[in-house]
Amino acid sequence: MNTAEFFGSEQHELAQKIFEGQRISEEEALKLFLEFTPPQLSLLATERKRMASQDKVFYNRNIHVEPTNICVYNCRFCSYKAKSEADSYLFSAQEIVDKIAPVAENITEVHITGGVHPDWGIHFFSKMLRIIKETFPKLHIKAFTAVEIGFMCRIDNMGIAEGLAALREAGLDSMPGGGAEIFDEEIRLRISPEKPSGQEWLDINAQAHALGIPSNATMLFGHVENFSQRIAHMGALRSLQDKSKGFNAFIPLKFRNRDNRMSDIAETAAIEDMKTYAIARIFLDNIFHLKAYWPAVGRDFAQLSLQFGVDDLDGTINDSTTIYTRAGSFENPAMSTSELRQLILDAGFSPVERDSVYNEIK
Repeated sequence: MNTAEFFGSEQHELAQKIFEGQRISEEEALKLFLEFTPPQLSLLATERKRMASQDKVFYNRNIHVEPTNICVYNCRFCSYKAKSEADSYLFSAQEIVDKIAPVAENITEVHITGGVHPDWGIHFFSKMLRIIKETFPKLHIKAFTAVEIGFMCRIDNMGIAEGLAALREAGLDSMPGGGAEIFDEEIRLRISPEKPSGQEWLDINAQAHALGIPSNATMLFGHVENFSQRIAHMGALRSLQDKSKGFNAFIPLKFRNRDNRMSDIAETAAIEDMKTYAIARIFLDNIFHLKAYWPAVGRDFAQLSLQFGVDDLDGTINDSTTIYTRAGSFENPAMSTSELRQLILDAGFSPVERDSVYNEIK
């Protein structure tokens, strides 16, 4: 390919830098948003993906469990409930065990995250984890966002490191990446003013990494933020990863506008979403995996995202998560292993089953 002709004189120098695997600046990432076409970004992101994971696309066998949809926070983009609302719910540790039991022999991970319950602290969740781990000792437990953990620690008057250590001792293996939203504080005041700061999210993840607890990282995009704020968010993650090396994957989460107080905001077009995936892959050169969470975006969108740098589709889920269906995803959040593999093959990539920290399962 004549790259100078494909990219044009103004884009060629930056494109060449990306092809050579060099780190790009935030200013250069903004240039990608503003000046590069989707086909150009697809080519560049695919090249960066191959540097990290060749032609592999990963998936795992998991179940998602939400212990409660009751939440003390009142995020404008979310459909979680107040404790007093009629359709709120909560599950005991035994009820969670009962949900896992029918699929336990066919999964490798249980993913636990939900609303921030006003009464549940570290001691409550440590007991829950211990019961799950004792019942299913072979399952990896990925549980609790930094936002959940910060609140748990406040409930039981614990420091973050102490609380994390207690959860790890009880069975916590890794953390998901939710709750990051957008780190820009002016935007957070508009969409989730009650929620702790972005810096607290970063600090809690840094302490988890220091204790040997890996995590993922997310970004909620496509609402009232701009391109520069998306890039600054990714810049903060890249800076932390340079120090801690604890993030396994980055997950851009598309804002969905149903049944929340931001329903007047139109959802972003698929082309912009794909550009965001591609730029995340190029910019986050030290977070090796980029995930499209298919229950939130749909099978077709997730398959298309594989052409824009994505190398992970999460897992089989087992029809066990509700947060995205409440917010506007029309996917049935369950897919068999064979369906996941075929979706990846049809996109021209090689499906690879992984464990929760990206060791390949043969």
